[in-house]
Amino acid sequence: MNTTAPVGSGLFLGLLLIGNSAFAADNRISASIETVEVKHNGETVIIQRGHDRGATLPEIFQKSERGCPPFCIQPMEAAPGVETVGELEVLDYLSRMSKGDDRILLIDSRTPDWVMRGTIPGAVNIPWNRINTDTAGTFETPTEAEGLVHILADEFGASYDPANETWDFSNAKTLILFCNGIWCPQSTANLQTLVELGYPVHKLKWYRGGMQDWVSVGLTSVKP
Repeated sequence: MNTTAPVGSGLFLGLLLIGNSAFAADNRISASIETVEVKHNGETVIIQRGHDRGATLPEIFQKSERGCPPFCIQPMEAAPGVETVGELEVLDYLSRMSKGDDRILLIDSRTPDWVMRGTIPGAVNIPWNRINTDTAGTFETPTEAEGLVHILADEFGASYDPANETWDFSNAKTLILFCNGIWCPQSTANLQTLVELGYPVHKLKWYRGGMQDWVSVGLTSVKP
């Protein structure tokens, strides 16, 4: 009786077993990144990929049809000169922030009711309507103007000259904005407003995929 296995079958079986073992034992973010440690509300959070092979998207992100407007598919470029980034770039900025770089701010542009369902560790919530309180983009009422001045000066690090009504962004932070996903216009609107105000485009980044892409690849999220 010939007990010799077909050529290559043993090698295939061995690779399959090794591959399954490695697959079960490791679930890296990328080939060079295993986890990323960040600070969120003063607590240390480890961002990693999920290890549940049967995991599915949260129900709120399973919906594929949304009315346009307002939920229109966004372009690849939120505003001319603003860089569009992905998950690995966001993680790099978060890593730099956790190591003490206070010149970077990751901003969740969604309203608090969405943030309560989960956000990216290390992000701060500045709802889109705190910047775009006037949807026409005019910021004509005193209350709206004062609120915008507060955000730009106290949270973004810009300085305002009331005499000349001009902004100095030389010490302003690098901002990475995101919202729910490629169908969400909130962070896009904020970025366009900031560009119109003179915020340097090289200090503005857009995570276009937002929370839907973040959870779709199994990355850690946190709830307040």
